[in-house]
Amino acid sequence: MQKIQKIVSDKRGASFPLIVAVTLALLLIFCAVSEYFRLMIIAQGVRDAMQSAVISTVNDNYDDVYHGIREGYSGAYQPIAEDFEESLDYGDIYGRMDRVLGLTDSGRYHKKSTAEGELQFRIWDLSVDIRNAPFAAGDQKSARFEEDSTIMLEVPVSFAGKVLPSMKIKVKSMAGYIPKF
Repeated sequence: MQKIQKIVSDKRGASFPLIVAVTLALLLIFCAVSEYFRLMIIAQGVRDAMQSAVISTVNDNYDDVYHGIREGYSGAYQPIAEDFEESLDYGDIYGRMDRVLGLTDSGRYHKKSTAEGELQFRIWDLSVDIRNAPFAAGDQKSARFEEDSTIMLEVPVSFAGKVLPSMKIKVKSMAGYIPKF
């Protein structure tokens, strides 16, 4: 420690290479942390947009929910003749995400590009699983209308040029509905 202090306090300019090295190291660390935060902000934004689209789809199913006040049903069923039939609406999750995030549809992928045409991120492989509440469920804890969704997200990493591969993650979202009354 005393040796470093002696080098830094030396008036002959011998500490100049050390100061440059420390500055470059701090700059490199700052760039890495900034890139990490950029990736996390994009992933959080996509997750929030997907959560909003899933909640909207669950709300779209609200109009099909059978309101049996006395029985407490909450499933998406419609009366057909003398029976009830399951009635599910999968909605347009991609369409809602495209509007919220400003994505363009390019075949298999929905992507967002910069003004210069560089890819910011892309999503694909949407999977939606709707679990309808059982008809006349006795256990009200399991009698919940739920929708699980997953989507793949790829964000190119712009740190250190082309050395690092793109970040690819699976983004999951879940929403449910239980009538209050």
